[in-house]
Amino acid sequence: MSVTYDDSVGVEVSSDSFWEVGNYKRTVKRIDDGHRLCSDLMNCLHERARIEKAYAQQLTEWARRWRQLVEKGPQYGTVEKAWMAFMSEAERVSELHLEVKASLMNDDFEKIKNWQKEAFHKQMMGGFKETKEAEDGFRKAQKPWAKKLKEVEAAKKAHHAACKEEKLAISREANSKADPSLNPEQLKKLQDKIEKCKQDVLKTKDKYEKSLKELDQGTPQYMENMEQVFEQCQQFEEKRLRFFREVLLEVQKHLDLSNVTGYKAVYHDLEQSIRAADAVEDLRWFRANHGPGMAMNWPQFEEWSADLNRTLSRREKKKATDGVTLTGINQTGDQSLPNKPSSVSSYEKTQSYPTDWSDDESNNPFSSTDANGDSNPFDDDATSGTEVRVRALYDYEGQEHDELSFKAGRWAPPASRGGGCWEKGGRGPGGEDRRGPA
Repeated sequence: MSVTYDDSVGVEVSSDSFWEVGNYKRTVKRIDDGHRLCSDLMNCLHERARIEKAYAQQLTEWARRWRQLVEKGPQYGTVEKAWMAFMSEAERVSELHLEVKASLMNDDFEKIKNWQKEAFHKQMMGGFKETKEAEDGFRKAQKPWAKKLKEVEAAKKAHHAACKEEKLAISREANSKADPSLNPEQLKKLQDKIEKCKQDVLKTKDKYEKSLKELDQGTPQYMENMEQVFEQCQQFEEKRLRFFREVLLEVQKHLDLSNVTGYKAVYHDLEQSIRAADAVEDLRWFRANHGPGMAMNWPQFEEWSADLNRTLSRREKKKATDGVTLTGINQTGDQSLPNKPSSVSSYEKTQSYPTDWSDDESNNPFSSTDANGDSNPFDDDATSGTEVRVRALYDYEGQEHDELSFKAGRWAPPASRGGGCWEKGGRGPGGEDRRGPA
């Protein structure tokens, strides 16, 4: 059994019972622990709110990134919509978790903070008013009984000392009878010592019993006073425990998204979006927009008309020996195309599908806009261009006001042309292919 000593009353404490002197301090300490537990609970909720916020931000970022990747990726049709529904789900769940974070901080955290401030009142010299009141109450209730207990301990100590002295006296008297060298007077002194010790034993025993009786008489009042102070501490602690239970239930409601109508709607809508995916419909759409179901402008006979813009046949466009031959190209300026940014998707929906031939004259350097979207290569304000020398292969007289006339074998003067359209080829005044042999 462990034994402690309380300096305030000078009494040995032989057990950890509440009724022992000074053991009420555990009850007093519980008040300070209550204040600390309020702070711990606030810190707990604050950390959870930070987690909710971080999770919401990660969901939003994830949804934004993958929405862009899916939009640019090759997936199409109803399956694409089902895939995109997960991004919508993430955004809606993110909003719900932000609401959880707001509830934890604005409702629960603030509620605990205000209750703590109202329940615990700090003193100028440190500590809390409630702690000091409990300490003073227990000390006052215990002081009279502790004083009597101290008297009992002293009486017990004196009585035990008298008993010990009596035993020693009897032992000395017995030993002296066996010693022939002792005279009768010395033996008489030993016998008188024994009688005196017996009287001391009786006297200290009577005092011990009397002080113990007085202690027993004061014990009921002591217990009543101690219980009264203890019940006050219990009532204070009961308020804290009930408040904690109430707050924890509110936190549970804020965290439990399964009972939120909006949360259930999120996954109901997600399921409906996924079930709406139709492979047959997607295949039909692809066939109509990228397959045999697409419309086609099949070649037809076209009458020539001088009043209309000349339409070239496919055969004229394929003649490689007609037109003007490029004899030299000196490029100036950077003609390289910018690098396309990398992406998780292998290619984008906007990817073009080039063909070997086309009626579109977007590649014609004589059109108003070149293939790169630059201005007319014959504009005077072009800032960069290519120096081109050309030679006519046959005589040609311009038929329209915007056509040039050439003599076979004659060289045209070099000129700086913008946009690098000469190196892509083009057609002469009569529609001839200029990409002749160099």
